[in-house]
Amino acid sequence: MVKLRLRENESIQEAVKRFRKIVEHAGIKKEMRRREYYEKPSDENRRNRRRAERRARLTRLQSNQ
Repeated sequence: MVKLRLRENESIQEAVKRFRKIVEHAGIKKEMRRREYYEKPSDENRRNRRRAERRARLTRLQSNQ
């Protein structure tokens, strides 16, 4: 849970900007997007496997250079 206390003499715009930064850093937006629609377990496994393959390919390319 994200908590934000207004600082002394802090404008609302600054507080909202700070709040967005905290939420982004906590990964809440990413989690909300992920849970927005149901994803079948097979689709989730496929997505995770492809992500791992991509990471492995990138590390292999970087180690060859």
